[in-house]
Amino acid sequence: MHSVKEKVSNAASAAKAHVESYKANVEEKAEKATARTQEEKDIAHQRRKAKEAEAKMNLHMEKAEHSAEKLHGKHHVLGHDPVTGVYGGHHQTHVGTVGQTTVPAHQQTYGAVDPVTGATVPTYPPGHLHGHKHL
Repeated sequence: MHSVKEKVSNAASAAKAHVESYKANVEEKAEKATARTQEEKDIAHQRRKAKEAEAKMNLHMEKAEHSAEKLHGKHHVLGHDPVTGVYGGHHQTHVGTVGQTTVPAHQQTYGAVDPVTGATVPTYPPGHLHGHKHL
C-alpha cells in the first residue's frame, strides 16, 4: 500500500515539476521578447535554467520525503513516539512529588541534574559502563 502511495505521490510531484518548468519556459520567452540587448536575453535564459533547476531540486526533495514516509510506515517501533522521537513518549511522576515530572535517565541530557535526588547524570553514554569495553 505504501509503495502505491509513494508512486502516486512521486507522479504528482513530477507533474508539478513539469508545470514549473513549462512556466519558466514561457516566462523566458516573454522576457526575451521584451529584451533590448543580448545581455538581457542571456539573463532571461539563465533565470529559466535556475527555475528549472529549482523545480528539479524540489522534485527530488519531495521524492525523498515520500521515501521517508514509506520507510517510517514500515518501521514503527512499539513504544516509540514518532512526534517527540522518545521511547515511552511520556514523563514519569514519582509518588510524593506534586507538579514535578522527571525524565528517565536514558532520556536525560548528559551532565543533567536529576530534580528529585539532586544527583548528576553520568556524562558517559548510557548503556556503556565506564571502564568496560563490552557488556
